[in-house]
This record gives sequence, structure tokens and C-alpha cells, in this order.
Amino acid sequence: MLSLQQGRSLKEFSTFGIGGPIHLLTEARSLSEMQEIFQWVQREKIPFLILGKGSNCLFDDRGFDGLAIINKIDFCHWAGNEVSVGSGYSFSLLGVQSARKGFAGLEFASGIPATVGGAVFMNAGANGSETWQVLRSIQFLSLEGEFYDYPKEELEFGYRYSSFQKKKGVIVSAAFTLSPSKEARARQLAIVETRLSTQPYREKSIGCIFRNPSPEKPAGLLIDQCGLKGAQIGGAKISPVHANFMINSGDASAKDVLDLIQMVQERVREQTGWHLEPEIRMIGFS
Repeated sequence: MLSLQQGRSLKEFSTFGIGGPIHLLTEARSLSEMQEIFQWVQREKIPFLILGKGSNCLFDDRGFDGLAIINKIDFCHWAGNEVSVGSGYSFSLLGVQSARKGFAGLEFASGIPATVGGAVFMNAGANGSETWQVLRSIQFLSLEGEFYDYPKEELEFGYRYSSFQKKKGVIVSAAFTLSPSKEARARQLAIVETRLSTQPYREKSIGCIFRNPSPEKPAGLLIDQCGLKGAQIGGAKISPVHANFMINSGDASAKDVLDLIQMVQERVREQTGWHLEPEIRMIGFS
């Protein structure tokens, strides 16, 4: 029997602390529960939204007039240097655990506030590494209830892009193949230390706002060159620590963030000629 909740807000599930009311909410802790939920949304013809850590997403102030599904599929099974992980498992925790076990490939994940499913969906990356590089396969459930086991080679990945952004359904789990390394733990700790000192790690944010237009011209550098660190509209503020991060400095609204994004785009285009494209997903906006 499907357990449905009311009276919840997207704000609760956002690392930004922004978002309006949710019409209905439920949790999925297994493949069978996700299949049951998909059968229900198909039968009721209701829109749905898969939620993980709520990073890299800007939720609408008006909320979501459908079913929000909290992904709690969070198993983690190791077999030597290979690991199979539920899509609701913490990507950051996986990065820490793999490095502690002496395996390289996911050190960059440490400190990234995402689920494994979210990281695969967006092909999350940092420190010169991307998620696809150590993937072996991805298990996917279509909205129609069909289960697929995709080898990495059958999928497309790019800068903050994966084939799953064009598929209707949900990533259920992912399998990774890592490499033994005595230096993995030291690299992972160094990445965390750098992240803590160069990013607003303890502030309410959703990660980098804009895509880097080129390796030589990262978005943060362009924004900083325009003197926009600390610029603020309402409760949304460009981080004084890293210019490609926006923080919720108080009771920020999604509109505050959108207005600040537009202002940054206009200023950067006027002063540098570069166009900044948002990296974040905007959920619930018409």
C-alpha cells in the first residue's frame, strides 16, 4: 500500500533551503517500491519528481503540484575493487569509503552533496575527474516499469550531461570499477581540505551555478573579474569565497536567485563578452 504524505515543502529537501509546498510525497527504498510508485503515477496520471540530496536544483517558490518521490535506495555492496551502489546512496560517503579502502577513482566525490543517482544523472565532476570515468554499468527503471542494465559503453556522457537526462524513469543503482592505490586516501583528504578553504561549504548553496564556458575561462573567474563577489538580491548572494556559488544568506526565494542569475549573466556579457549558461536544474518552473 502506497504511503502518501501531505503538508511537506521542497525547502526541506533542498541544500539551498528554497522551494514551495509539495502536493504529495512518498519514499522508495527498493526497486519493487519504485515500481509500485510508477504504477500508481501512471494510473493516476499525476506528474512526479525524484528527489535525492536536493543539490544542483533550484525549486520553484510555488512548489510542485504532483508526487515527490524521495529516493532511499541506498545499499552498498563491495566485491574487491568493484562496488554496486543504490542510487539513493550518498556520493560523498562513497568517495570517502572507497579511498579508505585504498581504491582510486572517486576521491573527487568526497564533499559533493549528491546521491549516486544524481551524480550519474548529471555526470558530476571535480578536480579533473568525472563520474562516467569509473562507471561500469547503470541499472535503470523506465516509467513503464521496464528494468534495464546498461553497460557504460551504451550511454552518452559529456560535461554535466548523461543520456538519462533524456529518459523517463529513474536510475536505480550503479556499478563502479576502481583502481587499487596507496595514495587514494591522501588525495581524498587533500580534496576535502581544498574544498573547505575555497568553497562556501557550510553555507546553504546548491553548488556551482554556471557551466564553465571554457577551461581557460571558468565561470567563477569571469564573475570575480566583474567585481560581483558579495553581490546580493533579496536573500540570494554571490559567495565572497567562490564567485560561481550563490548562497541563501537569509530567507531567499527562487525569484531572488533567478534575478541574481540574470544580473550576473548581463554583467559578464557586457564586460567580458562571455555568455554564462546555468548548470543547475530548475524544477517546477513553467
